Amino acid sequence: MSTIRLTAAQAMVRYLSAQMNEDGERFIDGVWAIFGHGNVAGLGEALERAGNALPTWRGQNEQTMAHTAIAYAKAKKRTRAMAVTSSIGPGATNMVTAAALAHVNRLPVLLIPGDVFANRAPDPVLQQVEDFDDGTVSANDCFRPVSRYFDRISRPEHLLTALPRAFRVMTDPAACGPVTLSFCQDTQAEAFDYPESFFEPKVWRVRRPEPDSRDVADVAELIRAARTPVLVCGGGVIYSQAEATLADFATRHGIPVIETQAGKSALAQAHPMNFGAAGVDGAESANRLAETADLVIGVGTRFQDFTTGSWALFKAPGRRLVSINVQGFDAAKHGAVGVVGDAKVSLERLSAALGADKKSAFDPEARLNWLAKVDAHCSARQNVPQDYLPLDAEVIGAVQRTSTENTIAMCAAGTMPGALKLLWQAPEGGYHMEYGYSCMGYEIAGAMGVKLAQPDRDVVCFVGDGSYMMANSELATAVMRRVPFTVVLTDNRGYGCITRLQMGTGGARFNNLYADCNVEQQPEIDFVAHAAAMGAHAVKAKDIADLEAQIVAARNRPVPTVIVIDTDPLHGPGEGGGGHWWDVAVPEVSERPEVNKAREDYVEALKHQNLVE
Repeated sequence: MSTIRLTAAQAMVRYLSAQMNEDGERFIDGVWAIFGHGNVAGLGEALERAGNALPTWRGQNEQTMAHTAIAYAKAKKRTRAMAVTSSIGPGATNMVTAAALAHVNRLPVLLIPGDVFANRAPDPVLQQVEDFDDGTVSANDCFRPVSRYFDRISRPEHLLTALPRAFRVMTDPAACGPVTLSFCQDTQAEAFDYPESFFEPKVWRVRRPEPDSRDVADVAELIRAARTPVLVCGGGVIYSQAEATLADFATRHGIPVIETQAGKSALAQAHPMNFGAAGVDGAESANRLAETADLVIGVGTRFQDFTTGSWALFKAPGRRLVSINVQGFDAAKHGAVGVVGDAKVSLERLSAALGADKKSAFDPEARLNWLAKVDAHCSARQNVPQDYLPLDAEVIGAVQRTSTENTIAMCAAGTMPGALKLLWQAPEGGYHMEYGYSCMGYEIAGAMGVKLAQPDRDVVCFVGDGSYMMANSELATAVMRRVPFTVVLTDNRGYGCITRLQMGTGGARFNNLYADCNVEQQPEIDFVAHAAAMGAHAVKAKDIADLEAQIVAARNRPVPTVIVIDTDPLHGPGEGGGGHWWDVAVPEVSERPEVNKAREDYVEALKHQNLVE
């Protein structure tokens, strides 16, 4: 057996550079790195040596670098991914939030935090977290519950098993998620005689598991018997690249489609079978279908509480639940009749089993009536007073009117995710939302990841002032790397979304908007100057008309553009005829009459939950 002597870090880099997807591209497109004493000498040397065989990029924060990598994988429909490396200590634990985000959203990312010395000779090293009762624990054990696969590389030969396992997880549609390879810093520098065959190029196919024919037959019978079925489109449709298959299935069998956050834009909003967003942040047209459906057919969805109205949305007597999902865990939720298999293949098999076309009972005009309401609701208000602050719906309308079939709207947390799901009329593939973890600070880093994955698309990032304040530094990275996108920064001077939730549950305004915080002076943050200081083109829009003009002007710039606009913090987007109850627990005892009234309403709403079949 021929061998080659390499350090463990050099071996890892060489292996990563040889793992391919089915399109002949490296599955790991490159490595985001912030170096410290835990990875600079070992992995840093190996990455410098690799050059363009596995390119390295420097970010500003370990968490946001990982957000960029995750957004890239999502925009690539999980066909490619990125790696992220940090030193030990805070650099590593900064990535734990991103790992949780990827875990919830079932997205591949390879995290390589440095770790303590495997030989323990210099213990405790700088930044080492010592466990008084367990000598094997380090800070990186925090990654265990938020990783699909976790391994600690404490000997060079561990790579021979750990790396193939890592790729198996990242390319498995059922197990897909973050992989953490905790890399002891002395091990990175140790040499080993690796088999040359270990570094031969390998193609990782993303499998399409076939559903069980008996499950398909059972669901086909349920559809034949149903009078008002509805399809719930989740992110699994997009990851399976089943968009056209879903459209064909819905059209042929006459079953309307409603969307989750992750599934939105699998069908263009203009598609006649797309009735819009479902659930808490759902459209009137979609929620009426969900409320009256005698058969709910989830495709690639994990049935999150926003989608199901905390399991109070699907309320037809005797209704049945079907879940088509590549992951058996999801397919069995809430007593569903499960079909475990790839979304595209499962829909094809189910369509063949149904045979003749089937037409269910629904009003095709309902979606058009809803879209007309959306257009009216998102239009710019006329004859407003001089001190008027626009609603988020008006901001969305401005971006919508200036958008093209090439535009991708993206966001993550605060008011805008619900507003965009409800109101944004996306072309196919024109929506990117991180709402599984609803992670503030994802937006700007995520926008860079989307643009890197789809450089020919026009990426518009919606971000509130609160989320911008949490994580904005990758704006400087985007400037340095010349990755252009447009940021629409809505400034409502605090956390407007949570203020409205606080008030809606009877609470007093407290500690969310700056005006309601215990501060000596109200802040006057100049977001335009801040973004410009990092090299972005930054402007403040005077009003909605100016916002439209600035969005158009932002196109074709070589650097990101940040457009700031002041918005109303207390009225949000306005629901425009949609929405549904959401289970947010209200205190059972309070001195506030408003809380007591909210509690009464809450207890009444709980009666409509249908948690178990």
